[in-house]
Amino acid sequence: MAETQHTTSYYAASANPTPSRPPLQGRHETDVCVIGAGYTGISTALFLLEQGFKVTVLEAVKVGFGASGRNGGQIVNSYSRDIDVIERSAGAQQARMMGEMAFEGARIIRERVAKYNIQCDLKNGGVFAAFNEKQMGHLQAQKKLWERYGHTQLEMLDQRRINEVVNTDRYVGGMLDMSGGHIHPLNLVLGEAEAVESLGGIIHEHSTVTRIEQGAKPVVHTDKGQVVANFVVVAGNAYLGNLVPQLAAKSMPCGTQVITTEPLSDELAQSLLPQDYCVEDCAYLLDYYRLSGDKRMIFGGGVVYGARDPANVEALVRPNLIKTFPQLKDVKIDYAWTGNFLLTLSRLPQVGRIGDNIYYSQGCSGHGVTYTHLAGKILAEAIRGQAERFDAFASLPHYPFPGGRLFRVPFTAVGAWYYQMRDKLGF
Repeated sequence: MAETQHTTSYYAASANPTPSRPPLQGRHETDVCVIGAGYTGISTALFLLEQGFKVTVLEAVKVGFGASGRNGGQIVNSYSRDIDVIERSAGAQQARMMGEMAFEGARIIRERVAKYNIQCDLKNGGVFAAFNEKQMGHLQAQKKLWERYGHTQLEMLDQRRINEVVNTDRYVGGMLDMSGGHIHPLNLVLGEAEAVESLGGIIHEHSTVTRIEQGAKPVVHTDKGQVVANFVVVAGNAYLGNLVPQLAAKSMPCGTQVITTEPLSDELAQSLLPQDYCVEDCAYLLDYYRLSGDKRMIFGGGVVYGARDPANVEALVRPNLIKTFPQLKDVKIDYAWTGNFLLTLSRLPQVGRIGDNIYYSQGCSGHGVTYTHLAGKILAEAIRGQAERFDAFASLPHYPFPGGRLFRVPFTAVGAWYYQMRDKLGF
């Protein structure tokens, strides 16, 4: 049976009121048809509407149903593979362009929140936490790299300083990025969707796209209607399925798990994260956590390759919560859920064009909150005929997983096991 509502998450339970959006029926025409009402699709639609385009968005379930409404809610800069990797693989010129864009997504989020008065519990400050001196060395190199690209809101934290911002003895230090931060992710995309509609954009929920008819004016089909457009934007990411087979070949949906505690007392919440920053650690399969607006601990981590739903999310995540904060050993878990992100072999986003008028962006590889907002801007620029920044992403090489679709899950899981062992052994 097809899902018709958001997953049973803390975010869905605390979502701002949102209007009913009826399914697509009949045949309609528009300038741009966007497939997917998550961050990428809604961000693209909003940028296009601000430039005067007519836009229709088709969503299979509800706005923010996928990763945009399930993620850890952390504003983390750059990409899943950092700019130095792009320098080595693509060259200095392309790295310069992508480096200049690496911190733009966080600015776009803050601009959207301010411009459209989006209520999403925005807080500033994000910490990268190191378990050992080797990881501290990586953070020091990252700080120098980011500063080389003009990002200066960074501070190295020694053990005394990190203990002032995270009340745990697990870390030897870290790095604070004050342009990072955290938000209620579902309320962010719901607010952006309302902004789309305020500018005349149309959003149809419960409108699963069944096929895209290519041509000079592509036709996007659902069970009950069609949208004829000048351009199509494919923004389904990990929830796209096999709608566009050539996009599925070089990516793999993966699941990550999140739990949320009952509300904590003000005193306990303040003692755990005194500055209310969000935190992610430096392990390969990292943990990430923060406080919600109503003082719950939101704690996530782990990866399920192939995006299967675990039988017991709490059992997977709670041990790491308690290891980090023994103070919470008796706390009740109110919500536990899983959400999918799309992994690429390079860990860099896949951006491109099919024919002359079908655009796509996918494969954020776990760094989606900021990148997807940037993606909306560069997709809109390309549709307007300004493709230089789009081309910087589109020219990145992407490869299929070794062994094809049959072996991509075990291949990636073996690789993850190797890096987990490196983390545990400290080398």
